[in-house]
Amino acid sequence: MTGTGGEEMGAQAARSRALAVLRVRSRALAVALLPAAVAVVLLVGGATGRLPGTGWDAARWAVSVLAVLVLLAAAAVALVVARARPAATPTVTIAEESAPDLYRMVRDLADRLDVPAPSAIALTPDCDSWLEDRTHPAHGPPPAPRRTDPAVPGGHARPRGAAAPVLVIGSPFLWWMRVGELRAVLAPVVAGTGPSAHPDIAAARRFIRGLDAAVAVASADRRNPLSRAACAGLARVCRLLLRGCRVHAAQMERGVASAAAERAQAVDYGLRIAAQEQVGLAYAGWDRLLTRVALPAWRMGRWPSRLDVGVVAALTELSRRDRLAEGFASRLGERPACDLLEEPGAMDEAVSLLTARLFHGGPETGPDWSPVDWDEYPEEVVDRTWRTDAARLHRVLDTLGVRRAAEEDTAPGTEGPTLARVLDHLTVPTDGPGAAPGMASAGGPGTLPGATPAVGPGAPPHTAPTEDPGTLPGTASTDGPIDPSRTAPAPQATPHPPTDGDTSAPGDTPTHPEDDDDLGGTTTRGAALAAGLSAQLAREEAAAQRAGAGTAAPATPAATAGAAGPDAALWDDGALPLLPLQPPRSGREILTAHITAMVCCAAMDTAGATPGLDWLDGPSLLFDGARAADLAPSVLSLVETGDPGPLRHWMTELGIRPEKPVRLV
Repeated sequence: MTGTGGEEMGAQAARSRALAVLRVRSRALAVALLPAAVAVVLLVGGATGRLPGTGWDAARWAVSVLAVLVLLAAAAVALVVARARPAATPTVTIAEESAPDLYRMVRDLADRLDVPAPSAIALTPDCDSWLEDRTHPAHGPPPAPRRTDPAVPGGHARPRGAAAPVLVIGSPFLWWMRVGELRAVLAPVVAGTGPSAHPDIAAARRFIRGLDAAVAVASADRRNPLSRAACAGLARVCRLLLRGCRVHAAQMERGVASAAAERAQAVDYGLRIAAQEQVGLAYAGWDRLLTRVALPAWRMGRWPSRLDVGVVAALTELSRRDRLAEGFASRLGERPACDLLEEPGAMDEAVSLLTARLFHGGPETGPDWSPVDWDEYPEEVVDRTWRTDAARLHRVLDTLGVRRAAEEDTAPGTEGPTLARVLDHLTVPTDGPGAAPGMASAGGPGTLPGATPAVGPGAPPHTAPTEDPGTLPGTASTDGPIDPSRTAPAPQATPHPPTDGDTSAPGDTPTHPEDDDDLGGTTTRGAALAAGLSAQLAREEAAAQRAGAGTAAPATPAATAGAAGPDAALWDDGALPLLPLQPPRSGREILTAHITAMVCCAAMDTAGATPGLDWLDGPSLLFDGARAADLAPSVLSLVETGDPGPLRHWMTELGIRPEKPVRLV
C-alpha cells in the first residue's frame, strides 16, 4: 500500500513518530528554559519599576539563582548527550578497493530502489544484516562520498555533509549464499537508507542514541561521591526522556522497516523467499560451528582462522545428513557471494579473529593465542585438548591421594597415568557407597566443593553445550533433522566471591561455591573429584591471566591488515567477551568431559584411534576413519552411578587397554 505521491505509508508514519520524539526533546528544553524566562520577567519588572518591594527583590534573587542552576544542569546534560559515544557493533570494515564488485552490486541495488547508497560496507560474525549510523565523531571520520547521493524519497534532499549509514552484513551470508541470494536478502536492508535519510528521522535517532549513550556513561563506576551524585541525576533525567520517547521510537522504527520492505517488494521477490530459507540454514550451521568446533579451540588458546569456510563445510554436511536440506547442495555450483571480495581469505581471517574476541575474549597477540588451520585442528586442538584434560584429571587424583596401581607392580620410574586408575577410583563398591580406599579426607586439598571453572587452556568459563549425551567427544553423530531456528544462549557470567576452601592465590579469578545442583547426579567420589577439577581450573586460569598480562608478541596478519582487520575502535577491550557463548560448566559436566578425554587418550595410545573433526559436532574419536559410537552413555553410567561395566564392555569391543599408561601433556 502506498500513500499520496508514490510515498510509502510506512515512511509517513515514521516521520510522524520522529516528530513526536523531537517534541519530547523540545518539551525538555522548554522546561529547562522556564526558570530563566521567569527570571527575565522579574528582572525586567524590577528594572522598569513595575514590581517594586523587598518581596519582589527576594523573588528575583531566588528565581535567578534557580535559573542559573537549571541552565548549568541542562547544559551539562546536553553536553554529555552530545558527546557520549553511541554503541556500535564491532565489525570488519570492507574497503571499496578490496571488494569493488560488492560495492558495485550494492550501489546498483540502491539505484534500482531509488535510495541513497550506504556509505560503507562492513562484516560482522552474525547471521543478520542491518544499517548502522556511524556519524558520531567517536566512530572515526566518515568515508568520503564517491558520488552525489540521489534525492531522498519524498522530495527531501540529503543534508549537505551528512553520511549515509553503514551496511553491516553477516559474514556467513557471504560464504554460504550465492550472489543472487545475497542481493535478494540485502534489498530490503538497502531500501532502509531512504527513510533513514529524512532529516526528522535522522535527528530523532541521534537524540535517542545520545540518551542511551549518556545512560551508559552515567552507569560507569565512580569512586568520588560528588561524581556518583551527578551521574545519578544525569541517569535519572536521561531515563525519564527515554521513557517519554520509547513508544514513539519503536513505532518510528517499525515505520522505517515497513517502508523499506514495501519499496523492496519489486526487487528479486521470488528469489528472496528461497534466500530466507538459506538464512535459517546458515544460522543453524553457524551456531553449531561456534559452539561445537570453535569453542574447544578458543579454550586451548587457538582460533580457527577460516570460520566462514568452516560454516560452508558444516552446512554442506548438514545438507547431506538432513532430509529437510535436500536440494540445497545443488546450488553450490553457482557463484558464491564471497567471490565479490578481492581477498576472501584475508577477510575470513579478520572476521574469525573478531569472532574469537567477541565470543571468547581472546587477545589479538601472545604466544599462547595463535591461529589454526582446519587441517591442523585434529592434532593441534582435539588431541591437545584431550591430553591436557587427562593430565589435569591425574593431577587432581594425586592431590586427592589416590594411589597409582603401577606403584605396587612396576619398577620405580616406569609407572604412568592409566585409565584403570580413574575407573577403579570412581567405581562404587557393591557393599555400599562409602569412600574408596586411598581417598583423601574431607579436609584435604581439592576435596571441598570449590570453585566453578574459570577460563584457561583447555578449560574456559563457558560450558560445553548441555545437550544430549551424543554431543560429547567421541560419540556418534546426530543424523536427524536440525532445527534452523535454534539459537545459542549468551548469558553474561557473573563473578562470585571465593569460598573458604579455595586454594587459589590472591588475585585469582573469583569463583563461587558449587552447590548441590553443580555436583548432583554423581557419586560421592565423583563429586569430590569434580570439585577438585573445578578448583584446579580456577588456579590455571588465574595463572594464565597473570602470565598474559605482560606478554607481548607480534600482531597477527588479521590484526595489522588495516581495512581487513577488526575495527578495534568500536568496542572496549575491557568488556570482552561481549557475547559469551556458554554459562559456567557445572562440576558434573567438567568431570564427564575429563573422563571422556582420558578414555579418548587411552583409545589413541592403545587401540590405534585418531582424533578427528566433525563439522557439526566438533572433536571426534575415529576408528579406521569412522566415528566411535556409544561412548557418552557409558561414561555417564560411570559418572552418575559409579558403574564401570558399560564402559569396560565398550573398551573391550574396541581393543582399548585401560591398564596401559597413556601419553599426557
